[in-house]
Amino acid sequence: MSANPTKVVLITGAGGGLGRGLTEEFTRQGWQVIAGFRQSTAEAPLENVFPLELDVTRTAELDQSILALTKRFTRIDALINNAGVTADATLAQLGDEDWDRVLNINLRGAFACARAVARTMLRQRDGHIINISSHAGRCGARGQSNYAAAKAGLLGLTQALARELGPRNVRANAVLPGVLPTRMTAQLSAEQLEGLAQANVLGRINALDEVARFIVFLAGTRNISGQIFQLDSRIAPWT
Repeated sequence: MSANPTKVVLITGAGGGLGRGLTEEFTRQGWQVIAGFRQSTAEAPLENVFPLELDVTRTAELDQSILALTKRFTRIDALINNAGVTADATLAQLGDEDWDRVLNINLRGAFACARAVARTMLRQRDGHIINISSHAGRCGARGQSNYAAAKAGLLGLTQALARELGPRNVRANAVLPGVLPTRMTAQLSAEQLEGLAQANVLGRINALDEVARFIVFLAGTRNISGQIFQLDSRIAPWT
């Protein structure tokens, strides 16, 4: 771990495909990374990465962890709210437990993390919160009413945070990364993946490294806030 790093980023959901890609790219570009995992990982940590067991649904523990991180690293420059989960089912088959779990992790967890880091960012009068949303939050998806509701909520949360925190130079933006080749999509059939690819005007799904590079770039900007960035080539009914 580098002493007194220039920039510090906290990434939730660092154990997933996008989370790992973000961890690697932020590290490559010289950031001190705090990689939040829901469960401890056996993977060898990357250089300049501080692994942290972090369950975004446990608010009291989360607040204590963020406080300890602030004392350790003295600042938090960026938060990437990447922790997410799906539990797909049609409305008739979707139970309360799966509704609550998806909303708690994808939306409530992002709110809790933003609230926790905002205290530090407001004090240092600088910071950037990036929420990882989804195309489903703009257009919905059959069998994903819980996921779509959570990701749509993130868009509203992002713009509310931008307005509230902007006077203290804290930015908030949302990124819709598109369909990526990760564990979440590995369970899809070749036909399903092809259908998702053809929904894009370029006829292909997105690339993990390109998304990671964009998010690291966005985290380093100072004059962009309250925006929603869709990173694939699907065209939403409203833009």
